[in-house]
Order: sequence, then structure tokens, then C-alpha cells
Amino acid sequence: MSPERSDRDQYVLDVLARHGSLSVASLAKDLGVSDVTVRSTLRSLEARGLLARTWGGAKPASIRNVLEREPQFHDEKDRIARAAAELVTDFDTVFIEAGTTTAQVVRHLAGRKGVQIVTNSTLVFSYARQNPDIVVILTGGRFHRESESLVGPVAIRSIQGFHARIAFVGTDGFSERGITTHFSEGAEVIAAMCAHADQTWLLADSSKYARTGFVSVLGLDALAGIITDPALDAAAKQELIAVAPEVRVA
Repeated sequence: MSPERSDRDQYVLDVLARHGSLSVASLAKDLGVSDVTVRSTLRSLEARGLLARTWGGAKPASIRNVLEREPQFHDEKDRIARAAAELVTDFDTVFIEAGTTTAQVVRHLAGRKGVQIVTNSTLVFSYARQNPDIVVILTGGRFHRESESLVGPVAIRSIQGFHARIAFVGTDGFSERGITTHFSEGAEVIAAMCAHADQTWLLADSSKYARTGFVSVLGLDALAGIITDPALDAAAKQELIAVAPEVRVA
């Protein structure tokens, strides 16, 4: 994404955060661009689940905290998600846990047929609903706004009612000691998905390495592997390889 496009996207999101809505005409005037350019920007942001278009404008998608995180390390997250999507086959069964990287996997499943996804992420749902070849099942549960996720006992019981071939999970921090998070109910979702999947992959950009959350989730030996980006330094990669079954750099 070009700096100009990135700045324009952020401006739109900031306007929505401040005012709760916007019009194409006023935004075109503020940015000094055409209505066509504004509509293209809004379509792109809607496709990413970041806003909802209205007649002549747009409104927020109620995911402010996700909006703040989603643009960070955008290219790295996209490469990681693309690599993860390559692990998904036609008619596959998949768990996807809430997160800004894991949600991107769905965007790279074009052409797959009959894929069934169970997720606690409303962001995943916003992407998956655009692909008619994907069956998406939301877990239900209590809505956690900061992560755009469904959590709690209802979500856990729902996950336990399924078995997936593969699960994709995220993290607030990881190291050779394992996965951690700041959100205990999110940790419960990850553990449930791992317990009911044949294989679990951690999708995490290198900025998460050596960060430590409040809640321990899983040891790396419980994973099938980790997909991260090339910015992970060589020493860190060797530490992970010593513990995790596989480490892939996207």
C-alpha cells in the first residue's frame, strides 16, 4: 500500500472515530480528490471489515481497537496469512481464532471449494461472507469489542462441538517459552481450538517475539508450527526451532 493510500485510509478511519459517520462529498472536498477515488477507498476499507458503507457515505464497523492494530505490519501480516492459506485444501475444516493476522487468511482462500470455517472472530466473518465457496460458522458467545471476538462459555462449548483438521491462532507475545496473551478468555478459545484440531499453527509477525502477556496459553510443542516474517533475527529463529516442530518464514 502506498504512503498516500495509507494516509488516506487512516484519515477516513479517524473521521469515523471522531464523528461516527461521513459523506463521500465532504471527504472528497477535505482530501482534494474525486468522488470516485473516495468511493474506491471506502470499498477497500469495507472489504477489510473496517467500515460499513451507507448511501452516500460510511459508518464505523465498531472495531476501533482492531482498526488501530490492523494497519501495523500490514505487509508482514499479509504474507504470513497468504502462507497459512496455502495449507488449506478444498473441502477443508478450519478453526480461525480472532486476530488481525489470522483474519487475513480468509482473504487468500479464493478458489478453494467447500471450506468450512469455525471462528470466534467477527472480522473473519466480514471477510468470509464475501466468498460464496466458504461456509462460515460463528461460535456465539459474549462480544469482546477490543478484539472483535466472541468469548466465554458459549464460545467454548461451540468450539468443543466441532473437530477441525487445522487451526490458525494468534498471540500477543511468543518466545521459546510458549504463547502468551493479555486476555484470559482469548486464551481459553485458543486452548479449545488446539484441543479439537489435528494441527494448530501460530501466525505471528516478528514484532510479537519476546513480548510476554499476562496469561500463558500453550507451549510451542503443542503446535504444528509457527509462521512468521523475515524480520525475525537468526538467534530468535534458532531458539524457536529448538522447541517448535516447525518454523516457517513467509
